[in-house]
Formats: sequence, structure tokens, C-alpha cells
Amino acid sequence: MLGNGLLVALFLSFLLTVFLSPVLIPFFRKLKFGQSIRSEGPETHHKKTGTPTMGGVIFLAAAAVTAMIIGGQFHTLGLEIWLLLLVTIGFGLLGFLDDYIKVVKKRNLGLTSKQKFLGQVVISVIVYAALTYQGISTAVGIPGTEWSVDLGVFYLPFIIIMLVGASNAVNLTDGLDGLVAGTAACAFTAFAVIAALSGMEASAVFAMAVTGALLGFLVFNAHPAKIFMGDTGSLALGGAIAMLAILTKTEVLLVLIGGVFVVETLSVIIQVASYKLRKRRVFKMSPLHHHFELSGWSEWRVVLTFWSVGIVLAFVGVWLEVGI
Repeated sequence: MLGNGLLVALFLSFLLTVFLSPVLIPFFRKLKFGQSIRSEGPETHHKKTGTPTMGGVIFLAAAAVTAMIIGGQFHTLGLEIWLLLLVTIGFGLLGFLDDYIKVVKKRNLGLTSKQKFLGQVVISVIVYAALTYQGISTAVGIPGTEWSVDLGVFYLPFIIIMLVGASNAVNLTDGLDGLVAGTAACAFTAFAVIAALSGMEASAVFAMAVTGALLGFLVFNAHPAKIFMGDTGSLALGGAIAMLAILTKTEVLLVLIGGVFVVETLSVIIQVASYKLRKRRVFKMSPLHHHFELSGWSEWRVVLTFWSVGIVLAFVGVWLEVGI
């Protein structure tokens, strides 16, 4: 029965996103929710100025509604699904405020880094409190082994690092048409399989609902994009992926399944550190996807390559966890 539920969640969220997008894209354009392109970015991106953003509202709404409907059918509307929705919607609201300030208020930097961090930490602490109340194990397993490390009181900062780090990593990756939507769909599919085979029906349904919504969004977000997800979508997706890893007790595996996001983040850290310490850049531009663009790769080639890597990492992650 769960298998059928996952398929229904996939297709329902896909259809909701596909039907909502043509309605909301002109609405966002009318409200002048257009993306501002950084002047220091690749010149080929300047033509994207004015493309509607904040599209995360569309697929997040579709995924949340689907998860509630299918979850209700399977009687899985417990703490598991509420925590997933709390993180997804909470981080999504932070991203929405950031987008709104940048697009409507014309303040290019949006929320300050301190404001976003504070919001993310508050949500993370609420998650930790709820998990502690439920008696979740504070042990973190090592993928592919029977070993684990009990973090005890250090599990709280660990959760904060996971949720904040994953959210910002996905946000950094969101720089090319369809890049995050495709790579995130790979990661959510992997966690849907892991959750389903672990008997965690609510997490499996939620993950598959997000996958379907992202695939529907790709219809309009693939190059040339008719709409961008904005921080509304990217911050929410990163938080949701991390929350799935926490609930399925595959915290360390998140580094592998979300490897594309990890490498993109590392490229920024390396670039900044190198320039501050040596006054030299390692990459032509960071995050890494811009380096390949400036090396002569087409946008489609970069995106397809990153998607392919995401698929491989998702498969390996599932294999390490459940052995299929």
C-alpha cells in the first residue's frame, strides 16, 4: 500500500505544481517579483534580469498539500510530518522574507546574515526540543558500518549545524536554471527510498511529494527558466533534506547524498580563504558551477553534469544504507 501512496504523492504534487505555475508566474510578473542579477556574475546571466522569482512558494505549497492529503490517507500525520513541515515552511518563510526585501523593497542583500542565522537556529532548537521529548537517540551512525557515536548534549549543536549548513549549501547552489531543482529531486528520492524501507511512512511520503513538486517545477525552471525558486525555495529545500536525514538517522549520509551541495559550498570556502590568505583565486568564480561556465561550458552542460553526479551519489547513498 505504501508503494502506491508514494506514487500518488509523486504524481499529485507534480500535477499541482504544473497546474499552479502557469497561473502564478504571470501573477508574480505583474507584481514585479523579478530577479536582480549580480553585476559581477557571468555576462550570460544578465539577460535573466526580471525573470519572476519566489517560485519556491509554488512547489512548497504543492508538496505540503500533497503530504497532508496522502499522510491523512495513511494515518501518518504525527510528529514526524509536523517537524518536516515546520522546518520546510519555517525556512521557506525566512527565504520569502529575504526575497521580498530584495525584490519588493529593492534592498539587494535582503535579510542580514545574522537575521537569517537567528531564525534558522530558533527553528533548529524547536526541532531538537521536540525530538528530545520523543526520546530520539543522540547516536550518529557511520554509513556502511555498525559503528555509531553518541553525541549526548552535543547533539543540539550538531542538529543546528546540519539544518543551517544544509539550508545555506542548497542556497549557494541555486545559481543556474534547474540546477537545484534537479539535484534536490535526486536527494529527496534517495531519502524517500531510505525512509520507506525503514518503515517511516510519513517521511517517505513527504520526500516523494517534494520530489514530484520539484519535477513539476522543472517544467518551468529548466533552461531557459520562466521562473526561479528564490531563497524561498532553496532555504526550505536544504532544511527539509537535513530534517529527513535527522529523522531517518542517516545524518552522516547527508554529506554523500547531498554531495553536490557540499562541494559547491566548499568551493566558496576555498575561494574566500585563498583570496584572503594569498590574494589569489583558486576558481574563476565560485560557487563551482560558475567556474565551469567561465571555462566555456554551456549552462545546460553544467546542469546535466551536476544532475548526473547527484543521481550517482543518491544511488550510492541508498546502497550504503539499505544495500539495494
